[in-house]
Amino acid sequence: MPTYKAPLDDMKFVLNDVIDYSRLTSLPGYADFDVDTAMSVLEGAAQFCEEVLHPINQNGDAEGCHIDHGAVTTPSGFKSAYQKYVESGWPALSADEAFGGQGFPQTLRFAVEEMICASNLSFGMFPGLSHGAYHALLMHGADDLKATWLPKLVTGEWSGTMCLTEAQCGTDLGLLTTKAEPRSDGSHAITGNKIFISAGDHDLTDNIVHLVLARLPDAPSGIKGISLFIVPKFLLHADGTPGAANGVRCVSIEHKMGIKASPTCVLAFEHSVGWLVGETNKGMRGMFTMMNAARLAVGMQGLGLSEVAYQNAVSYAKDRLQGRSLTGVKNPSGPADPLIVHPDVRRSLMTIRAFNEGARALSLWVGTHIDMHEKHPDPAVRKDADDFVALMTPIVKAYFTDMGFECTNMALQIYGGHGYIREYGMEQFVRDARIAQIYEGANGIQALDLVGRKLPAEGGRLLRFFFHPLSERLQRTVQDPQLKEFAEPLAKSFARLQQATQFIVMKAMSNPDEAGAASTDYLRMFGLVALGDMWLRMAEVSLAKLPTATGDRSFHDAKIKTARFFMTKMLPEVHGLFARIMAGAGPVMALEAEGF
Repeated sequence: MPTYKAPLDDMKFVLNDVIDYSRLTSLPGYADFDVDTAMSVLEGAAQFCEEVLHPINQNGDAEGCHIDHGAVTTPSGFKSAYQKYVESGWPALSADEAFGGQGFPQTLRFAVEEMICASNLSFGMFPGLSHGAYHALLMHGADDLKATWLPKLVTGEWSGTMCLTEAQCGTDLGLLTTKAEPRSDGSHAITGNKIFISAGDHDLTDNIVHLVLARLPDAPSGIKGISLFIVPKFLLHADGTPGAANGVRCVSIEHKMGIKASPTCVLAFEHSVGWLVGETNKGMRGMFTMMNAARLAVGMQGLGLSEVAYQNAVSYAKDRLQGRSLTGVKNPSGPADPLIVHPDVRRSLMTIRAFNEGARALSLWVGTHIDMHEKHPDPAVRKDADDFVALMTPIVKAYFTDMGFECTNMALQIYGGHGYIREYGMEQFVRDARIAQIYEGANGIQALDLVGRKLPAEGGRLLRFFFHPLSERLQRTVQDPQLKEFAEPLAKSFARLQQATQFIVMKAMSNPDEAGAASTDYLRMFGLVALGDMWLRMAEVSLAKLPTATGDRSFHDAKIKTARFFMTKMLPEVHGLFARIMAGAGPVMALEAEGF
């Protein structure tokens, strides 16, 4: 059975020394949330994830969810764990205090989400979607809707979903056909079918608040004619408690490759009562608010699964005896040396480790910008922070999940045949990781978003918030004798990223296929450079601390060695990606469709 230990030391290092979490305490409402308080929260989350969520993960996968006459039952232990989750106040962690939230910084929610995803991804789907529904309603709902629905979503007593996809439309939501008929009391009758609805029905909460995209009778075609509605599973009594069923029926649950303890539902809406959220025909605004938050959360799924897979692969590699070291016997008292001595096993472990620690730092850095956007008193600073988050969202979602799948596969490979066997738990991590590349906008769509929307937006304005600070950091560090070995390879890769950016922008003006053909390679290149930036910053901190470090000397020594591995063994991939981008769209588009 796999094990999990939350990486609190690394989280503390990033918060304290890399991203300067303490600057958030100067923001309105955050004065009481200093580093010590933050670490206390993370320690509590770690204990909950290690002791409550992780022990039911493997059994939940084996048991799965079941449906009987339209009612979905979650695996054994999930309901009890969810009750403990609610009683401990975790759903309210970063929610608005006006609706019963605790008001903690969003940065901490990123760290908690990583731990939840690492310990039990299927469980994390339930509160994760609820938070997305809460956020969309908070940003776009009328005051009466907020007063009615937000408090119970915040406490976790009710859960939420997002209902977009239909059988004929996934990415192209303009094709959806779910109807919303106005009713005399100001509500709407919602009729249609939605598929792939995560946590669409379950037995964890007393009510489920569905956010549903639908089309009014006189709506224009395409996405310009889509509106957003709240459609609860149960209508409410006058006192606000759940009452009569609302014509929302779970038709079936999908039999899936992974996340089997999370019910993925087909929902039928049959003249169910819904209430408009936001403006008529402007539903995509609210849904994108929910989806952008979800995309960042999905990125944390890739990181979380990579972390738990790494921890178990390291343990196995240290214990499993196989063969002798190429440079001589390392375990003379045993019949063979442990796997950890073999260079190729080390390569895999170092790759996973370097990704995990770099991605963790980047995700928390993005989290601080969400807090700056929400809380900073200066509108210009809020705008800049929001632009940075917008730029990094497709990178976090796609690069983190691509790497999450690659890293869980590498970790399984270290186990050899045992990795393919259920009892060791590794095959579940691989299966669970695969969906993260698909939902909340497939990774190819994220790449198109990056090159098609984010690069040209406002004449390249969004790029400035990554390019300019990195350029300044490189100009300073490349002159430092200690940092030169880290800064120089990053500077060369950054130059390639800038060249590729210019190439794509110029070529796409005459042929949009050029941007499309380069998009996936470009996003991966951007992700590598972004992690390189974080590794340069972490190396700088650890090099400064190492001479005076005592008990944590080995921690900083490992940071420096991992940074060196990233810069020499992972970052050079940028140059191969650059060559593929510069080859243009011709080789991609040359073969006629009939030739496939």
